[in-house]
Amino acid sequence: MSQTTEQIQKSDIKDILDNSLNGKRPEPEDCLRLLESDDIHLMGLVSGHLVRKQFGKKISFVNNIILNYTNVCITDCKFCAFYRSPGAEDSYTLTLDQIEARVKTSWDLFKIRQVLIQGGHNPNLTIEYYEDAFRMIREKFPQVGVHGLSTSEIDMIAKVEKSSTKEILARLKDAGLQSIPGAGAEILVDSVKDVISPKKISSADWIRIMDEAHSLGLPASATMMYGHVENKNDIVEHFFKIVKLQEKTKGFMAFIPWNFEPINTLMYEEGLVEHGTGGVQLLKMIAISRLIFDGLIPHIQSSWLTNGVGMAQLALQYGADDFGGTLIGEEVVSCTGARSTELTDKKIIDAIHQIGYQVEERDNFYNPVNVS
Repeated sequence: MSQTTEQIQKSDIKDILDNSLNGKRPEPEDCLRLLESDDIHLMGLVSGHLVRKQFGKKISFVNNIILNYTNVCITDCKFCAFYRSPGAEDSYTLTLDQIEARVKTSWDLFKIRQVLIQGGHNPNLTIEYYEDAFRMIREKFPQVGVHGLSTSEIDMIAKVEKSSTKEILARLKDAGLQSIPGAGAEILVDSVKDVISPKKISSADWIRIMDEAHSLGLPASATMMYGHVENKNDIVEHFFKIVKLQEKTKGFMAFIPWNFEPINTLMYEEGLVEHGTGGVQLLKMIAISRLIFDGLIPHIQSSWLTNGVGMAQLALQYGADDFGGTLIGEEVVSCTGARSTELTDKKIIDAIHQIGYQVEERDNFYNPVNVS
């Protein structure tokens, strides 16, 4: 670290990076300075040091599928190219048999360890649809973890059932739900949400439902979708809302920052966002995420889905420790035409080995399954 220390001494964010190396996480005003700084390489050196101190030169990933069970949605988010209105010609909802067939094929071919279940806000689906699906997966494929439903989908089910979100979460957990993905957060600032997803749940509701999930013993991921209409202060607010909840519950297993892909979305058509933010901004967000959450949220994902394998390899040296999943069957980001949105485990293993790291295939809860 001697060369790094020398570089830090000359930097305008020296005090923040010094504190990070000494175990003191950045405060909100520090986070703003990091976002305003161009010393991305230096942030990455410190973040990379912190992640290697915790995990060594070992990167995890999960063999998984995304099960987009329906594209019917009444929320009309401007950043989404996937959804279809009820009754649309190309709308769909998978049957229980179709769900079983997809999971079985993926288990037989890929030995998946997780099914990530996300769809639209479909007012025609009752809680029994989800309970039947989760119960079937857990009974027939016991080695496959059920990681499903954003907070906004939970909220939709609660509205359909005229029930509380906590009651819905408890029933879904009893049926086999094991953890919650972080979708629906976007940026946890309502002035941003009012522009990009005015019909979706508020920031406070996202936090509340996550709090309820954690209290029921359902761990979760936290996410941030950046690169649209938010400003740097909004990003700081987002980070520290998650910090506050994590300090209370310890319920988040991972944090995943990912950049908005505008093509084919309403925000692109309306001229709100003309292009994605690119790889340099990804590395900055990964590095800052590690600095903010060091010792608080253990895992930071590389976000290959919207940035590609090459950028993910760099992200693993800028503070990420987890490659994410193979994401077989992904349909949401692929609707933007951003890139091919699935990988095989071999491609991930090769990509990690190429940068000189050991690979740990994991399960839904970040427990090791295979090491290579």
